[in-house]
Amino acid sequence: MSCCFVCIETGQVGLKERCGAYVETMDAGLNCLIPCFESYNVVNLRVQTLNVRCESKTKDNVFVMIETSVQYKVTQPQDSYYKLDDSVSQIRSFVFDVIRAEVPKLTLDEVFEDKERLSKSVKEELTEMLQEYGFCIISTPVTDIDPDANVKRSLNQMNEQRNLKEAMREKAEADAIVRIKNAEAVGATMRITAEADAEAKFQAGLGLSRQRKAIVDGLSESVQLFQEGVKDVNAKVVMDLIMITQYFDMMEKIGTARNKGTNTLFIPNSPGEVHNFAKQLAGGNPTTEPSAPQRGMFGFSKSTSKTTGEKNKI
Repeated sequence: MSCCFVCIETGQVGLKERCGAYVETMDAGLNCLIPCFESYNVVNLRVQTLNVRCESKTKDNVFVMIETSVQYKVTQPQDSYYKLDDSVSQIRSFVFDVIRAEVPKLTLDEVFEDKERLSKSVKEELTEMLQEYGFCIISTPVTDIDPDANVKRSLNQMNEQRNLKEAMREKAEADAIVRIKNAEAVGATMRITAEADAEAKFQAGLGLSRQRKAIVDGLSESVQLFQEGVKDVNAKVVMDLIMITQYFDMMEKIGTARNKGTNTLFIPNSPGEVHNFAKQLAGGNPTTEPSAPQRGMFGFSKSTSKTTGEKNKI
């Protein structure tokens, strides 16, 4: 009797049939068949992947497309081949049934947050249904959750508005902090300026008081030296002489000042004015007649109060 040989690849098995009846399982390698009487069917024992996309409605009435990757393998080649026809379609049908039973129990947020729960439910249901047909379900991860385009657009707009609101709140807080810091800086600047101004005024007053004290000490020393050099001269005469000297010094400074063209002081001056000025200094506070105008220390005219009194009487 003639025979033929067939080769079975590693990871596969062959189911030998004789006249349509199952005879035995052929392992990987070289196997012998009787022509015209025997045939074989190959069953894949490797781990296989089937991606299933299913549309369902969530608890909050949002239609969503869920993709599940079913990873399975054949553990009983004879049962898987002879008990279940078109295993891929059967697995897809079972996944549809589980997804459409579990997703309506969850909201859209829960579907995204609790994918493991959904994957576990699919695996448990498929294992229970396909175990008797010689299939082993390894894992069923949920690989994609795709809501409707309008729903995604609405969710994106909600997130955008929420982010804008958060950004505006952060900006308002930042502006408030900036205003507070600016106010603190202005207050610190005003405080420092006030302290500096007070210190400057204190120092100016201290300098003025020292200046006046130095002037008084100098005048006292000048009077004392003059009296020591010239006998029978009292202090009042010496002070009059000093005042006349300062008067001429003042006139010299006014005439030689740089800004004399823009800051000019007109003072009546003549040889007689010096004599009058000395007489005024010698007399202390000179008295004037109320009926006639008198000249002051520097020659300015003083009006009497008589005319004003007569006007008031009228």
